[in-house]
Amino acid sequence: MPGLTQHLASLTTVPTYAEATNHPFLAAAANGTLPADRLALWLSQDRIYASHAYPAFIGSLIASIPRDSSHGIYSREERTNQHILSVMVYCLENVVREVNFFKETAEQWNLPLDVWKERKETKDYTAEMGRISKSGRMEDALIFLWAMERVYLDAWSFVAKGLQSSGIEQATAISSLAKNWSNNEFVEFVDKLARLVDDLQIQPGTDMWKRAEAIWLRVVELEVGFWPVEGEEKTLRSDYRLSVQILYRTYTVPTQNECILIAKLQ
Repeated sequence: MPGLTQHLASLTTVPTYAEATNHPFLAAAANGTLPADRLALWLSQDRIYASHAYPAFIGSLIASIPRDSSHGIYSREERTNQHILSVMVYCLENVVREVNFFKETAEQWNLPLDVWKERKETKDYTAEMGRISKSGRMEDALIFLWAMERVYLDAWSFVAKGLQSSGIEQATAISSLAKNWSNNEFVEFVDKLARLVDDLQIQPGTDMWKRAEAIWLRVVELEVGFWPVEGEEKTLRSDYRLSVQILYRTYTVPTQNECILIAKLQ
């Protein structure tokens, strides 16, 4: 009998799983046509997710591990809990590395991260993480965590393969990002999360099984929305409104310095 993660990955979703992992944003990244500003917008949103929502989510998951003083040192429950804890500690260590990686990547490739407003889709994603956390159910949180990481693995593996087939071999911001989420270490990490979920031994037809299916469907939906679409890089700049206000205000003519600022924002 297939495990829960295999079952979830086989489900037909609306939107489809391919929309999350082969999104136009990812397709453009894979063939080298993704505008730098759209990449910067996405990276700014992923930084919010990674630096704010993800650590809180993992911390809540750790707090939900069902510890009990009656569990002996060598009991199955204690071994399982300690294993889950060790994986969650790795998650925290890794996300600290990733946040620094985002900053270094942005600096190296001149991708501004502080000029973007938070997207509604980012708020929706982090709000759902908060909702799962507040439920206090470790099983739900583990399934949600695996689902998030599984989508990222497949999405950036799609980009990595596209870069290779397109003959884009030089180092770029996108190639660095693709490598981060498609390398062997990340594959092993996602596999480890899958084993944690499967080891929960959730039975088909139970309420927990149905919640797992709902979580998977919701994560796919959130992931589709998390990729920016064409045009957002123009309307979501936090300094975009300033340029419009300066350009169109009627009570005075823009100063020379304001004209220079407007030109830089175009």
